[in-house]
Amino acid sequence: MFSFTLVVLVVILALTFDYINGFHDTANAIATSVSTKALSPRNAIIIAATLNFFGALSGTAVAATIGKNI
Repeated sequence: MFSFTLVVLVVILALTFDYINGFHDTANAIATSVSTKALSPRNAIIIAATLNFFGALSGTAVAATIGKNI
């Protein structure tokens, strides 16, 4: 039971870290396009959210490489 609780806690902490990290990265990524009026804030946020979501799904190969080869 303890190991299951530990796994759940680690998963929750990892998801929280990724969620908070997304705030910082998204702000840096869309600042230029919004400040130059190339994109509206709404469109920039939609694009950033979509690409962050798909990046998180496709980024597991990096984690697998680090986990196996390092």
